[in-house]
Amino acid sequence: MGLRTSRGVSVDEALRMVLTLPEVEQRVHGNHLGFRVRDRGFAYLCEDDWTMLVKTSREEQAALVEDDPRAYKKAHASGRVGWVQVRLRKAHEDELCDLITEAWRMTAPRPILARLDLALR
Repeated sequence: MGLRTSRGVSVDEALRMVLTLPEVEQRVHGNHLGFRVRDRGFAYLCEDDWTMLVKTSREEQAALVEDDPRAYKKAHASGRVGWVQVRLRKAHEDELCDLITEAWRMTAPRPILARLDLALR
């Protein structure tokens, strides 16, 4: 993960991190907002308790929980994918941004990734 900044991310800041990524769609799922790229979910925000579920690898999931259990909690895992519950008030902004971006990259189809990588060159 990147350089840590102060703790605590607002719901609005988390939304900005997600919605700046290409082709992200929001969908309401009960009391959660789901975030998808090409109909594949990569993050879910529950505003009423300031938590977010974010897709990651099982290895990254374990490392996050071990490194900072106040901010991260294991949610569930399936195959190579693990989901981590992020307590926004305990999270570091730069780490959450990296985590969301990586979740999006794990989920987005290759043509979208290729276009983004070309644009960043």
